[in-house]
Amino acid sequence: MLGLARYTSSMTQALSHLREFLLPDESATLELGGQVAGRAQVPQVIFLRGDLGAGKTTFSRGFLRGRGHDGSVKSPTYTLVEPYEAVPGGPIFHLDLYRLGDAQELAYLGLGDYLSSQGILLIEWPERAEAQLPPATLDITLTSDGSGRKAVVRAASAALLEALCD
Repeated sequence: MLGLARYTSSMTQALSHLREFLLPDESATLELGGQVAGRAQVPQVIFLRGDLGAGKTTFSRGFLRGRGHDGSVKSPTYTLVEPYEAVPGGPIFHLDLYRLGDAQELAYLGLGDYLSSQGILLIEWPERAEAQLPPATLDITLTSDGSGRKAVVRAASAALLEALCD
């Protein structure tokens, strides 16, 4: 897959830098998404992990708004992919692999086309097909408890994490 080679050639660094963010409410999750969006460069693969309701789609909404998208952002739970091709700075493809029956279905979804576009992939539930995906440039795990959320962000670059404020 040619597009996959483009992504993996620039994304071979280990995600060895980690930072935790406390997200007391939805607006904090949106804000973190916007901050990450302001620093993301293409191509970029962002894995979003967490249980149902942990804030993956909320983070994605903040990310898309941070990239200049002012329309609605819906969860791609049933469509599996929501493309945002008219976003300033390059296209963003929001994937939700929760309902993916088999990792091989990614080819039918057009993953090769998304990779060829040199955009940003926001991938919820990447563990459902991780062997078929390019490596993440950011890996974000969201957890939720009764008092709010927490995001654990892993990146290859410490500079990105240092630029994000609490």
